[in-house]
Amino acid sequence: MPPRRRLRELPQAAVGRPAPFGVGAPAYLVALGGWLAAAALLVAAAPELARTRVADEAAVGAAHAVGLVFFPFAVAAAVWQLLPVMLRNDPPRPRLHAPTLALLCAGAPLAYAVATGRQRLGAVAAALLGAGLLLLLAELASLLRGAPKGRMRVVSRPAVAVAAAHAAAAFALGVVTLVDGGPEPLGIPYERLLLVHLALALVGWLTILIAAVGRTLVPMLGLAAAAPPRRAPVPELALAGGLWILVAGLAAESDALVAAGVLAGVAALVPPALLFVRVALRGKIGAREGPVAHVVLGLAFLLQSAALALLAAAGAVEGRRAAVAAVVLLGLGWAVGVVLGHLGKLISLSGWGSWPPGPRPRQEALYPRAGWQAETAVFALGIETLALGIVLGSGGVARVGAALLAVAAAVALACAVETVRRVVSQRP
Repeated sequence: MPPRRRLRELPQAAVGRPAPFGVGAPAYLVALGGWLAAAALLVAAAPELARTRVADEAAVGAAHAVGLVFFPFAVAAAVWQLLPVMLRNDPPRPRLHAPTLALLCAGAPLAYAVATGRQRLGAVAAALLGAGLLLLLAELASLLRGAPKGRMRVVSRPAVAVAAAHAAAAFALGVVTLVDGGPEPLGIPYERLLLVHLALALVGWLTILIAAVGRTLVPMLGLAAAAPPRRAPVPELALAGGLWILVAGLAAESDALVAAGVLAGVAALVPPALLFVRVALRGKIGAREGPVAHVVLGLAFLLQSAALALLAAAGAVEGRRAAVAAVVLLGLGWAVGVVLGHLGKLISLSGWGSWPPGPRPRQEALYPRAGWQAETAVFALGIETLALGIVLGSGGVARVGAALLAVAAAVALACAVETVRRVVSQRP
């Protein structure tokens, strides 16, 4: 008789485990608390923003509450929840999540120190926050490096790496502006260097990350057909190229380079924008929930921001006023809005995915859809009103817009707390 052959064991698909609900939910709640604080500060800062005075204590505090509290906590929680699944491997050291979150808490005192000019507190807080970001970036690098070869990955490793590099560059430039209080840090006028810092953070970090991760996440949450496979992250890399043309134009005070960078960036975003619009129009859920609705509205704000930048470069609009309004549209309307719209759904998905074995509720039962729909509408109206007040130079109109944003932020936090309550109360 021929020898009996042993059955070959088929390899199972490697899928990473997302962070548990007990890690992600608190981080999301802190992020939303940071956004609420920023929106409250914007109410006080709105009249000064309408006068294009961006050095006001409330305005600086609002900007840094967004940049140092909302974004770090939201992105960290999303990275831990999404990228292990998308890159198909486990985080190397999950026990470092709690220390990382503790170090990221230094963002709040750093925002306060920057706004009030307390340099010693700022230096200590910046060091602690930098350590937290280094831990997060090190884990991200391990996830990228450990992604298994020969298996389909639904997010581009080079695109995520480029976004992470820009995040590090934006933080480093922020430290430079904090340490060097002179009129021209790095030989660039202070306010132009701030625009470079914001461009690196809002475009190089967040927009590239949104384009890379959203390619899979937006169709999934909108219940639409997935994007077709691709070999290279061409839109994300093209966007990075346009960003650096813009940065060169800002540093050299060249309107032609600024316009070229803006046009290159807008062209690079056409493929992901078309995908997002298709999801909104054809998805079974589409724009009826916060994630896709915020993405579509964010694209409109992004286009308005680009239009203001081009008009300013052409001399049709006063440059300083256009810059302040464009930052509101880009930084709040696009970047904050897209991240914000996804947080509510991600919290409910985290609770549903972490459910113990046995019967579990439907995921939509954990997501207060009506509340997030109301938040989206009020948020959009607030952004448009605030930007309009700045363009018109009307402090009253700008303050109404900021007040609407504060209402939307309170609704967002209440909806997230309601999701946590439903998860905790229904779990066995």
